[in-house]
Formats: sequence, structure tokens, C-alpha cells
Amino acid sequence: MYSFKNDYAEGAHINILHKLIETNTIQQAGYGEDAYSLQAKQILRDKIQQPEAAIFFLSGGTQTNLSVISSLLRVHEAVISARTGHIFANETGAIEAVGHRVITVDTPTGKLTPDLIEATLQDYGLRPHVVKPRLVYISNSTEIGTIYTKLELTALHACCQAHGLLLYLDGARLGHALMASDNDLTLADIAQYTDLFYIGGTKNGALLGEAVIFSNHDLGAEFDYVLKQKGALLAKGRVLGIQFLELFREDLYFKLAHHANTMAQQIADAFRTKGYTFLTDSSTNQLFPILPMDAIAQLQQKYDFYIWKSIDAEHAALRLITSWATPAHIVEEFVNDINSL
Repeated sequence: MYSFKNDYAEGAHINILHKLIETNTIQQAGYGEDAYSLQAKQILRDKIQQPEAAIFFLSGGTQTNLSVISSLLRVHEAVISARTGHIFANETGAIEAVGHRVITVDTPTGKLTPDLIEATLQDYGLRPHVVKPRLVYISNSTEIGTIYTKLELTALHACCQAHGLLLYLDGARLGHALMASDNDLTLADIAQYTDLFYIGGTKNGALLGEAVIFSNHDLGAEFDYVLKQKGALLAKGRVLGIQFLELFREDLYFKLAHHANTMAQQIADAFRTKGYTFLTDSSTNQLFPILPMDAIAQLQQKYDFYIWKSIDAEHAALRLITSWATPAHIVEEFVNDINSL
């Protein structure tokens, strides 16, 4: 049985494993001051065209979101998120556990807009009796596979600037968003139109790891203290630095995301050809096709996936995720099985 449940079921790209072995006995400084981490950070600064950006490597997405958001908010401040946002839906209340409310917004696309932000600010305007919205949290790609356009991101950035809000982008699947066929954003654009964001390695070829980038350098000036205090500063920081160095020195990161997207869209085309519709319009590696229950049962004999949402008594939306390592022959077989439904 092949699993389409997530994009981190495999270990790591072979280039990363080879690099870890090759450098294994070369002594390096600890806590992210090793040569590999420093070189990886410089490559990332060049790619985002921000020579002064503050960059830190962490091990996972929830750890990253918790460390970042808790470091930026005062005790009475809150974060605005789509209801589908990872910090609200999938992180066990991590943000609330450290005393910050997550104000959720219903949005069918999984994306926030200036209108939604401004409406939220009006709802939380009764100072000092309600929490103060201070940070806007978005994901690209979103948790339901959609992506932000440059026009949407610049408008959201302008709204945040006008209202004194910080804009933070969760990039757990940023590579897949940037390599989507209808994407018009670059890494440099992401850096320009957010205050900070992170590049996810865990879901795109790394063993583990996320790269937090403070476009607003001042916001990250003392983030190293935060990492140490929260147990997120690895003594063997080289393990993370080597992975990001290998992912970005020859754009392997983007090649792997492109492969995942390509595999997903071949599957999507097969569903469309059969006349099936989708819960969301996704051009990334996450698909949400709506199928009859008997068709779902037939596919479940060979493939593992999540039944994401019940549509009615006879239909449900699935969540299918392809990865950087999804084999082309598996996708071909899956397409054939879809055609036989």
C-alpha cells in the first residue's frame, strides 16, 4: 500500500545523506556557528536579496511557530489566523499555552485578505477589554493547498503596515507554492512583503529543519536568546546547516518541490477527466478531490490517504499529498486506478 497521507513519510534526499556522511568527522563550532550553517545562511540571503536578514535554523514547524510568535507578542497581544491555519488546527494549542489568543477567521480559500483583517480589528477594538491583534499569520501554500498571488500578498502587507501589524508567513510548504504553475511570487518577494517567514525543509527533502528568516532584522536581533531558552538551539547546529546548504546551493529545494507538484497535478488531471470536482483549487502537492464513498473504498484497497471532510451521506473530500520522492510509476498506477473507477 502506498501512502499519500503526507509529504514527510520518506527520510531525506540522498544528496543530504551523502553530505552528512562526507562531513561527519570534520570538527565544527556548535550552536549554528559552523561553516556549513554560515554558508547556507549567506546563500539564502543572496536568494532573498536581503544581505542583512537574520536567519536561524530550527528543527520543526510547530517549534518554529511557537518560538517566533511567542517572541514577538506582549502578554496582551494576539495573532490573527485563518481557521484552517496550522497554529490553530494542528498544534495542540501551543500558542494559547504560552498565553496568546489565536483569533480565527473563516475563509473558504484558506487565505486572509485585507477586508478580513480590518473586520477582525473592528471586532477587537474595545480597548482594554479585549486582546490586541498584533500579528497576522498566513501559510503559503495554505493548509488546503491554495497559494497567495503577488497582488494578494502585497495588499495584505500594505494592510498590515497601515494598522501596525506584523506579517508572518509559515513556509512549511513554501517550495511547493513557489513552484506551482500559477505562482507569480519569488523568494525575494516573500522577503520583501513579510516581516518574517520560514522555509520548510521537513516537507521537502530534508531529514528535518526549517529556516526562519527575519526580513525585518531588528525583530530577530535577540532571537538566539529565545531559541536557547526554549530548547530549540541545537548544539549540533551543523546537522541543520548542512541540509539547507545542500538544498539551496544548486536549487535542489525547488527541483524537489517541482517534482511533488508535477506528480500531484497528474493525479488531479485524472480526477478531472473522470468528472470529479475538488474541495479547493490547488496547483500544489495537496489535492482535495470529492469522490463517492464506493470509489473511496475501492482506492483504499491500494492507497492510504485521509478522508478530509464529509460532503454528504454519499460523498467525501479526500486529502492526497505527493512528496519530493513520490515515484512516477506509482502515480501512473494510481492514475490507471482512477480511470477504472
